[in-house]
Amino acid sequence: MDLLNTLVDKGLRRELPTRDEALAVLATSDDDLLDVVAAAGKVRRHWFGRRVKLNYLVNLKSGLCPEDCSYCSQRLGSTTGILKYTWLKPGQASDAAAAGVAGGAKRVCLVASGRGPTDKDVDRVSETIKAIKDNNEGVEVCACLGLLSEGQAERLREAGADAYNHNLNTSEATYGEITTTHTYEDRVDTVQKAHAAGLSACSGLIAGMGETDEDLVDVVFSLRELDPDSVPVNFLIPFEGTPLGKEWNLTPQRCLRILAMTRFVCPDVEVRIAGGREVHLRTMQPLALHLANSIFLGDYLTSEGQAGKADLEMIADAGFEVEGTDRVTLPEHRAAGGCHDGGGVCGSEGGGACGSEPAPQAAAQDGQTGEPRTDLVAVRRRGAGTDLAPNA
Repeated sequence: MDLLNTLVDKGLRRELPTRDEALAVLATSDDDLLDVVAAAGKVRRHWFGRRVKLNYLVNLKSGLCPEDCSYCSQRLGSTTGILKYTWLKPGQASDAAAAGVAGGAKRVCLVASGRGPTDKDVDRVSETIKAIKDNNEGVEVCACLGLLSEGQAERLREAGADAYNHNLNTSEATYGEITTTHTYEDRVDTVQKAHAAGLSACSGLIAGMGETDEDLVDVVFSLRELDPDSVPVNFLIPFEGTPLGKEWNLTPQRCLRILAMTRFVCPDVEVRIAGGREVHLRTMQPLALHLANSIFLGDYLTSEGQAGKADLEMIADAGFEVEGTDRVTLPEHRAAGGCHDGGGVCGSEGGGACGSEPAPQAAAQDGQTGEPRTDLVAVRRRGAGTDLAPNA
């Protein structure tokens, strides 16, 4: 397939595909799916070998959020019966993180619901970062606290944070249909603040919210321009009690195409399979490891994930290896900071995307998911905020 050969060549050179090429990946048929995975897998192995980075979420503050993000079980007005609790103490958060590290996690992601942190919240999280780093040598810490005010990213960096996560989630054109209490520009601003403070920026998307192929390509191209070091790809978990609770738009094949397109557009960044992989990829999760080089271990913020032991077995059975704390995740040119030159597109030629004509829409079977697998959506009842052992 000429398209795939072209995309592999561009991926090995860190050259930006055209929009037409990215759209064409999403429009490939199920008959061509293994060819797509194999091609994107060549790019993944070139930059990351067969290593899989494990990340572990600690939900510092659950629920109680004033924002109205339609996909989120912690949103204002959500009737999903999630765990609700205020800030964990630093020692509690450190204990929760230790379970993930013991399971093989290299990065701990500290997440708190809400619009953004107060200065007191930053103090609290700074203490938590210190507690985790003191007890877990070599572990990376990523904070995800919402929209940042001036100076807060610098304070988190000084406290020892390695990274900051804030996802774009969807395209700029459709963002207002998903959230009204803040803007797409607010999110971009926070990612740029993290960059400017010297934090490794982490920003990704959520697929399955009813978006078009053009929306998916738009958000991934926007992410490439923002130049984060890691791009988490979430697949919507349709929680009952949220506005998107009836949105079941994904098949395993569709998810693989989305991950492949992301890898082609962002060839040398940490592409992470994030929330919803168990719900939508299901038995095809091992194939996704040929596209992404990073996953979350165990449970998510408000939902249960695959058992940590099963994650480790899947990685080994698929012929991959868990990345240790002694290895640098990113390729040398990124780890050295060579790609962060004022927010430009890393490895691009001409600074933008060529081509404007959309490719044909994906095959009809792509939107036919059969019966919704509501049985796979389970609210988290263990780990942080409970007296039960976490899943790690």
